[in-house]
Amino acid sequence: MTATVTLTGRYIDAAMRTVPERQRADLSAELRTSIEDQIDARVEAGEPRESAEYAVLTELGDPEVLAAGYTDRPMWLVGPRYFLDWWRLLKLLLAIVPVCAAFGVALGQTLSGATIGEVIGSTAAVVFQVIVHIAFWTTLVFVVLERSGHAPMNTAKWSPDQLPEPRPKGAGLGDLIGSLVFLAIAVGVILWDHFIGLAPLHPGLSFLDDGLWPWWITGLFVIMALEALLAVAVYAARGWTYTLAVFNGVLNAAVALPALWLLFEGRLINPEFWPTVAGADGAQVHGVLSVIVGFVIAGIAVWSTVDSVIKAARGRN
Repeated sequence: MTATVTLTGRYIDAAMRTVPERQRADLSAELRTSIEDQIDARVEAGEPRESAEYAVLTELGDPEVLAAGYTDRPMWLVGPRYFLDWWRLLKLLLAIVPVCAAFGVALGQTLSGATIGEVIGSTAAVVFQVIVHIAFWTTLVFVVLERSGHAPMNTAKWSPDQLPEPRPKGAGLGDLIGSLVFLAIAVGVILWDHFIGLAPLHPGLSFLDDGLWPWWITGLFVIMALEALLAVAVYAARGWTYTLAVFNGVLNAAVALPALWLLFEGRLINPEFWPTVAGADGAQVHGVLSVIVGFVIAGIAVWSTVDSVIKAARGRN
């Protein structure tokens, strides 16, 4: 693929992201034809093709603005000058801040000894308040900027250098290899922990409870083998599908739920590990880190499941 095709393709890909699916094929072909015609006209006038393409895309402007014009989609809530700045900042904040707030509140409540109901209630209330405050104050700031006549945040003229990289299509070989290598390393760490131990100064001291062997660990290895087959299936299907995403969610639940139950029962982490490693403060360290391990297990399971569903939805579109 040449650099010219790549730059034009990136522009069209960025423009079509906000276009309804039923219109994408026609509008994409129409936009590509229009761009190529303008480039050809400049080339015939003696301009180098690479600079002609760059100039054409620069004149077309921000692809999201162009797409809004194609679909007659209004781009204002606080005013057209600020719409994209407001919308991009709001999406970024909503993707980061509520998740961090939820994790912090849930962890703090758990460490303070709150019940599960109290943890869920407090977390839900804080997340709702955070979302409302982010939406309100972000919008208010842009309303004030517009009413005060302040210059837009992004005053630089749009150029093709600002084009985002194309979203990956399907699952690559690197993703498959990375998944298989990660699973192999995880198996190796578990075996090393059992036979050698993870504390260099205390040989033979395992982090995981010895009572997990052989049945619980064997079950975990079986699930990990299924996850390896799932990675191969995703690669063969050239990306996530809803069926594979559901299967991934089932595997995540099959790992996370028993692990959290064993952690709650005090049967997941070797109760002698932290008292031996940390000395007098070992019991307190064991309690705090057990809570953190529980949040990490649940967080990974939820993230992996949600991520696969999102990728399946993108692949379908």
